[in-house]
Amino acid sequence: MPCAGVAAATLWPHMRTLGHSNRRQFLKTSLMGGATLLATRWSVSRAFVPAVPKVEPARSRVALTAGEDRADLAYRGLKTFDKQLAAAIGNRRVIIKPNNVSIANQLSASHRLNLEGILEFLRGIGKTNIAIAESAADGPTLDGFANYGYDRLAAKYGAKLLDLDREGFEIVHCFDERDIRPHPCRMSKVLLDPNSFIISAAKFKTHDRVVATLSLKNIVVGAPIKDAGFHWGPGAKPGAKTDKAITHGSGFRGINYNLYALASRLHPHLSVIDGYEGMEGEGPTGGTPVPQRVCVVSPDWLAADRVAVELMGIDFGNVGYLNYCGQTGMGETDLSKIEIVGAALKEHVRTYKLAANLEQQLIWKKPVGKA
Repeated sequence: MPCAGVAAATLWPHMRTLGHSNRRQFLKTSLMGGATLLATRWSVSRAFVPAVPKVEPARSRVALTAGEDRADLAYRGLKTFDKQLAAAIGNRRVIIKPNNVSIANQLSASHRLNLEGILEFLRGIGKTNIAIAESAADGPTLDGFANYGYDRLAAKYGAKLLDLDREGFEIVHCFDERDIRPHPCRMSKVLLDPNSFIISAAKFKTHDRVVATLSLKNIVVGAPIKDAGFHWGPGAKPGAKTDKAITHGSGFRGINYNLYALASRLHPHLSVIDGYEGMEGEGPTGGTPVPQRVCVVSPDWLAADRVAVELMGIDFGNVGYLNYCGQTGMGETDLSKIEIVGAALKEHVRTYKLAANLEQQLIWKKPVGKA
């Protein structure tokens, strides 16, 4: 489209025969006419440009189910994402990681019925390459599996049982707040394997170091392995050790930072958080039951943990590692941007009693050197 300046320049040879005042008037008229023409053409062209609809940003989706059938709660939550999960899993091996911080305290550990709901769903979408895998914190992993009935469940669904302590490791470094240095930690090869699709079968539990333990912490602290023969208390094999303590970073700041820093490599691809019966108070092993009858499911593990924190009546601002993950974009933590499918969130909130040392745990909020 020619502009007014181009039009005037084109006519300049004809202007030389005009007087000074006439040339000035001619130029003024030409510029005004060109501007008018340009404005007219612009408005006409805009009239033919179709309106672009406003596109809202994609929202993280979290399924919240409620009811009296523990296995069905997990199953119904997973059905919300059936096509998405079938595609995401593809040909990868599915690793169901329970939270067995104890091998003999069912309240602190993932319940068989929650795992059954997951296995039933996986069978329904045609996935058969499945393992239930753990490195229990306080004793032989397979003993815990037997205590909780996982062996019968695995036989029913054709799943394998894996003791992560026997499946190899990689060295990953963790921060220690005592010397501000990285320290090597043996981490499960299975959980680090890109060909593993990791499902965190976690629980609603309060915690005596990080306020709440949910789907992320289940993976990160379950990944460090221990030597055969290690357990807490008398009878442990001499010299046997566990690397789980290394991830705790020697303090409240250290553990929050390590959970955040390790999350980039050690996070679930799918969170199934069992709130059928949670634990409050001195978790992760010494707390008391909270009957809540819910389950939270999402491929966005951070959104799932965020919703679970809300359901537990916990101030999200007090959970350091999840705030760090949210601040660096690992998932969604803004409830207004999370689409909750199923039961109404506000109808199922319970206020969990927190550990007695809560104020000490919150030191992560303060600058180093200021208690």
